[in-house]
Amino acid sequence: MWRDYLARHVAAKRKPRTLEGYETLLRLHILPVVGAMRVTDVRRWQVSQLHSGIASPGAANRALRLVSAIWNFAEREFDDLDLGRNPARGIALNRETGRERFLSADELERLGEALDRAATIGLPYNIDETKANAKHAPKPENRIRQIDPLGVAAIRLLLLTGARLREILNAKWTYIDAERGLLNLPDSKTGAKHIVLSRAALGILDGLPKFEDCDFIFPGRSGHVPRTDLKGPWSAVTQAAGLDGLRLHDLRHSFASIGASGGLGLPVIGKLLGHSTPAMTARYSHFSAEAARDAANQIGDSISDALNRRVGAKILASKR
Repeated sequence: MWRDYLARHVAAKRKPRTLEGYETLLRLHILPVVGAMRVTDVRRWQVSQLHSGIASPGAANRALRLVSAIWNFAEREFDDLDLGRNPARGIALNRETGRERFLSADELERLGEALDRAATIGLPYNIDETKANAKHAPKPENRIRQIDPLGVAAIRLLLLTGARLREILNAKWTYIDAERGLLNLPDSKTGAKHIVLSRAALGILDGLPKFEDCDFIFPGRSGHVPRTDLKGPWSAVTQAAGLDGLRLHDLRHSFASIGASGGLGLPVIGKLLGHSTPAMTARYSHFSAEAARDAANQIGDSISDALNRRVGAKILASKR
């Protein structure tokens, strides 16, 4: 049944990465527990044990949802099966801790400084002093290495656009509409989308080289495929900035939080991020509320100042 579900539903209608994720969940967690059972024999207590036996709360919840999805697929597609109640229904999901991290003004400044140094003089690196060849290494003050300039540029674009990693690394020069300031993606996690390019983002793109016989903005080593990741430059930059644990995806959250804090409405932020539903943008509502509160305070202070000036003038006039 699960093979049928993957072939007829997931492979045909979902992204390849979704298919890979489902296959991993099945192989590691679901099939070892209920894979040998007939679908009509699976019971709620067995699915509950499956769910509680997975160490990662997030993976356990995804496995539970997948079991439920396969059951619903079977119910829709095979009328002759007497399946009964979905065995995954009613099992409480684990509480998952959100991983969103937003750069503060100080952290953003440190990141910018590290990116500038990476693009110019290079960044310091550490060595294992316990190794035998450590004595031949340069002195600590001379341990500076150049950082891939294309990698640095890609990091800047991620922060300036709020785009996802693959949306930037898979982008081609032909996707850019410089006149309208758009990066037109024919496909993404949410389908075709338009990423708005600010003046700063367009400035970075204008400074990048174009490689012969390669349409990718950030090509891989072969020149015929896009770059696979930014692990090397990102590790060096975050280490230099003292931002251990910061993920590339946190740049997307920071882009949105800065917009919300600046007074942009959630619909505008959702449009910039390419969210398919308003609920996806709701996580930034508290930043929007803070911006509204700041605006209310500014208006209130202005009104209070005006009222106090009028009252003060009357008091001075009465004393005269």
